[in-house]
Amino acid sequence: MFSKVLIANRGEIAVRVIRACRELGIPSVAVYSDLDRDALHVRLADEAYALGGQTAAESYLATDAILAAIEASGADAVHPGYGFFSENADFARAITQRGVTFIGPPPSAIDIMGDKISAREAAEKVDVAGVPGTTDLLTSPDEIVAFGEAKGWPVAIKAAYGGGGRGMKVVGSADEAAGQLASAKREALSYFGRDECYMERYLTKPRHVEVQILADSHGNCVYLGTRDCSAQRRHQKLIEEAPAAGIPADIITAMGDAAVKVAKGCDYVNAGTVEFLYEDGGFYYLEMNTRLQVEHPATELVTGIDLVEQQLKVAAGEALAFTQDDIEVRGHAIEVRINAEDPAGGAFLPSPGPITALSTPDGFGTRFDTGYEAGDEISQFYDNLIGKLIVWGHDRPTAIARMLRALGELKVEGVATTIPADIAILQHPDFAAIQHSTKWVEETLDLSMVGSPATGGSGDDSDVKVKRELDVEVNGKRFSVSMWVPETADGGSTAPRSRRKSSDQSGGSGSGDVTVPMQGTIVKISVAIGDSVEAGDPIVVLEAMKMENNVVAEKAGTITEIRVSEGDSVGGGDVVAVIE
Repeated sequence: MFSKVLIANRGEIAVRVIRACRELGIPSVAVYSDLDRDALHVRLADEAYALGGQTAAESYLATDAILAAIEASGADAVHPGYGFFSENADFARAITQRGVTFIGPPPSAIDIMGDKISAREAAEKVDVAGVPGTTDLLTSPDEIVAFGEAKGWPVAIKAAYGGGGRGMKVVGSADEAAGQLASAKREALSYFGRDECYMERYLTKPRHVEVQILADSHGNCVYLGTRDCSAQRRHQKLIEEAPAAGIPADIITAMGDAAVKVAKGCDYVNAGTVEFLYEDGGFYYLEMNTRLQVEHPATELVTGIDLVEQQLKVAAGEALAFTQDDIEVRGHAIEVRINAEDPAGGAFLPSPGPITALSTPDGFGTRFDTGYEAGDEISQFYDNLIGKLIVWGHDRPTAIARMLRALGELKVEGVATTIPADIAILQHPDFAAIQHSTKWVEETLDLSMVGSPATGGSGDDSDVKVKRELDVEVNGKRFSVSMWVPETADGGSTAPRSRRKSSDQSGGSGSGDVTVPMQGTIVKISVAIGDSVEAGDPIVVLEAMKMENNVVAEKAGTITEIRVSEGDSVGGGDVVAVIE
């Protein structure tokens, strides 16, 4: 086994891996950005190293900084978690070339499956059929228009080097092609460090079913049942279940066999997930995620297999201690992602900020995985996942009832959360009858009366800290050190502050002030001074928590002021433009 494992990630997944390491007696190493210097994963790890920077690009996607932390810590293995570098073959190769073990598939498998285009080709070689699409990288909106007119609308644009719904855009007509392609590229670059995209037909009412696989370096590969991830918004999952219910046993077996064929076809090793779309009794290969999935706990609860433990053992060269015949799926598990988003009216707007109170549920068959505690802050620069609530029941109705009970006990204050929407989904008869699809939340579920106010926030900046460079002497030797001190310690701050809305600017419905609903970064300005706009026209594109949001005009008129530039950071309520 390893002498020390560095976790090249943050938040919930970093905490999850640190705990698995501790149970196996392996020292863990955390890395952190300036904003995460006091984060839970840093507090739990045996060692922690600063990466510097605030944004993902400056920290968790800074290869040189992570490699330096590996060298400084002496770690002999790296777990990438999910997101960031977890599906980046160049990063995995940089690790292995230094004689350090990458706890994931070999770079060659990531090259094939991390690139969604070559992944389609690999699946076709082992006779696993995918959704109709292309295997060429998109270079122009004209290609999307030609495909849509030939194959039918809508068309899905997808990030070639990512997953999890990031960088995915749906094009409903030729007029949308250019804008959606540009948006997909921006999101993909922000989240995965690469902006290449491809396209395929977008099925209108499929279920999203995935198969968890485990493969070792001795030629063994098994699948650990299925998960249904159809309750989604913005192509990102809200609720996941294991196993996928209401699908004939022979189709489940065929999916599992297909997943193993895909994995073996690319000489896959370690944990991975093969995703399918299921519609009208048939299934189509979608993609393979060459990493641990966010929803892996649901599989753990129905199989009794610790997937992170298995990842560590397989990476250390051990053979799987079980065969396909040993895998038994018992009962039903449901996982709910608790995201810092306001689902009011179905908008699911990001809600960064401090968590002022956090009280988690307990009880039989109840688990909560998180990377935060009360007092921690959800930053606009990272994913908005607060935690994952997972329950087990002897059947699906029991699991649903247990989840509703647990959600009733879960209290998160300071930021808005998706909890009200989760409850609405679980209580809906369509969900109980398994009549939902990947578009059901957005097209059918009524969230007009749902809200999730951010309660408990004080607005007090007394805990804000700033970085100071100080010279100190220890036993007569001089050292230059960095210290984080309260902002008021030296009577002020040099830290940049966002443009706050002045007291006489309303920004309410029908106002000429165009305000942003949350903290974030302006990535695109869609208008110029003097332009005429109608109510609902996009004014700017705001990126918050790795998601792009169109900020639109609330009334018709002429743009008289633009108060931001692309790349500017803004706060919730800031005025970015004025319409008269």
